[in-house]
Amino acid sequence: MSDYHWYAAYTLPRFEKRAKVQLDKQGITNWLPMQRLRRRWSDRWKWVEEPVFRSYLFVHISEREYFQTLNSYGIIRFVAFNGQAVRIPENQMDFLRRMLDTGYELEAGVPDELELGDKVEVLTGPMAGRQGVLVSRAGDKKFRVDLDFLGQSVYITVPAENLTKELSV
Repeated sequence: MSDYHWYAAYTLPRFEKRAKVQLDKQGITNWLPMQRLRRRWSDRWKWVEEPVFRSYLFVHISEREYFQTLNSYGIIRFVAFNGQAVRIPENQMDFLRRMLDTGYELEAGVPDELELGDKVEVLTGPMAGRQGVLVSRAGDKKFRVDLDFLGQSVYITVPAENLTKELSV
């Protein structure tokens, strides 16, 4: 059995490509799933390459490369559960590659279990690490979160990909 495993690394917002270049320079095996999409500008349509999962890329590392990867420019942290980086099974990575090879447009969305009233944590921005309650939708891909800040309620609008559901212990 290999001592190398796949992990999802969380990057600074819109830093996926730059983080990939940094990891490539260090010789760290990584994969940034990209897809070609047609986007409309004010005066024209244009084909662009965009990450399938905003603010995420995948790394295939050993325990020895863990901190080197974590300290790479643009990498914030690994996706973790109870403080442990979560290993992604090889078969799930293969499935994701096959899905992208089909040519269908994929869109990473809000987990189905994310519902109004859930306790959530903000992943990025000035409120990163803050926990609050999901109070309303602000369009298709954004939510309003009530944060208890200095004894006052503060409402912020957060993109769906910047929220994670707080796990009850």
